[in-house]
Amino acid sequence: MKLLGMISTLDLRLEEATSHSWGHIEFITALTQDEKIYRDNRRTNRLRKAAKLRQEASFERVDFTAKRNITKAMVRDLMELRFIKDSRNVLLLGPTGVGKTFMACAIGDHACRNGYSCKFMGMNFLIESISLARVEGSYLKFRDRLIKIDLLVLDDLGIKPLPSQTIEDLYDILEERYQNKSTIITSQLPLSNWREVIDDDVAYEAIMDRLSHSALKLEISGDSYRKRQVKARQLSN
Repeated sequence: MKLLGMISTLDLRLEEATSHSWGHIEFITALTQDEKIYRDNRRTNRLRKAAKLRQEASFERVDFTAKRNITKAMVRDLMELRFIKDSRNVLLLGPTGVGKTFMACAIGDHACRNGYSCKFMGMNFLIESISLARVEGSYLKFRDRLIKIDLLVLDDLGIKPLPSQTIEDLYDILEERYQNKSTIITSQLPLSNWREVIDDDVAYEAIMDRLSHSALKLEISGDSYRKRQVKARQLSN
């Protein structure tokens, strides 16, 4: 059975059992818990590696002192991951540099810690990946993988207009995930401006319906973190 978790702590548990006069049940219980922790950690690490989150982020590192329109109550709600259980989407909106990607990665990291599969993709990378998959004849497999992911994170919608083929493919993916899986979209564009990058009226309406229906919409405000960091370095010099 490859009980590597038990094997790694066996000597320690034998010492504890002797020094604390454990019975058989206490000894086996401790080893069983060690095995569970070991397997949970391995699964979490595997899920994190597969997610390919853009940056290390966690809810514990959210800066509540900055005026970002992010409250502790909001973070507590996200930590419950109810939106994944209910197959709802999350839209993270706000200007460049306010922490949308960080928040998306924090949600993804927390999802991995709780046993959910996650995949992070920048929109430009998604466009390139779809094009490459079509050239290689593996698009259907690529699409099916994205459809099955518990939490799909698409970062930076709005950097540039989406190619017509990507619009069709994005709709197909969202249609299959609709009311079955959860998707996070980050964008510096307000929802009312998404038509600027989805230049197809029919597809636009369909995509917006799949994305925004019952979605959690978080509008993050404030100054750019990157600008603040530059100012901080200038002041320290």
